[in-house]
Amino acid sequence: MTSPAMKLVVVGASGRMGQTLIRVISETEGAVLHAAIDRPESPVLGKDAGELAGVGTLGVPVTDDPLKAFVDAEGVLDFTVPAASVEYAGLAAQARIVHVIGTTGFSEDDETQIKAAARHARIIKSGNMSLGVNLLGELVKQAAAALSAKGWDIEVLEMHHRHKVDAPSGTALLLGEAAAEGRGISLKENAVKVRDGHTGPREEGTIGFATLRGGSVVGEHSVLLAGEGETVSLSHKATDRSIFARGAVQAALWGRAEKPGLYSMLDVLGLSKTH
Repeated sequence: MTSPAMKLVVVGASGRMGQTLIRVISETEGAVLHAAIDRPESPVLGKDAGELAGVGTLGVPVTDDPLKAFVDAEGVLDFTVPAASVEYAGLAAQARIVHVIGTTGFSEDDETQIKAAARHARIIKSGNMSLGVNLLGELVKQAAAALSAKGWDIEVLEMHHRHKVDAPSGTALLLGEAAAEGRGISLKENAVKVRDGHTGPREEGTIGFATLRGGSVVGEHSVLLAGEGETVSLSHKATDRSIFARGAVQAALWGRAEKPGLYSMLDVLGLSKTH
């Protein structure tokens, strides 16, 4: 006997990712849109979420009341801002449901609160929800482990659309963490995120980041391992933001059967060695 469709809540319903999530849910077997949330004072409040996303009437009006939206829900998909995601993590913990977090730019205090919420909620959190990027992270980890810091420098290059507000991107940091893990070092202690003026020679073992912003670029990431006379480049280019939405819905469906805890897309893909 098949399980009934998983009832999902989308937050940030008026945004580009919110509307993409609504479209993907409507196309995904085993998932159904249960509620759609947007900010207070939003001009789309009360409008049908399906019509807003261009998939026809779904009978789900956009609301600004999370408590109402979470009643009988089984999961929430969240690509918003850190403060909102922390709030939704607390609500997901109270409701004992799945919370998929694609938001980036969290502070250490935010991370602590999310970990606390994961004692009661099934939280799947990743700087990037795409299958390709998470596979890229594994390849970066292997390459960083194989190519010694004595002769190989690591640089992470990323470009996004002009509207992105955080830098480096969550995906760039995810890839930087993968490189650091491969090298057995701390990213926090070895990351170089700003270079300006007379910086002196590159310090051995550091992991550099370069950020580009412009146009409508969905997301492009490259990890460069530069040695003497040769460079290895590992890259991913996103051409359609629906890849993130599909990954998020897949993560929610996976989390439905899991115990409370904090997971990543590596867990969803069966690539994690920690769970």
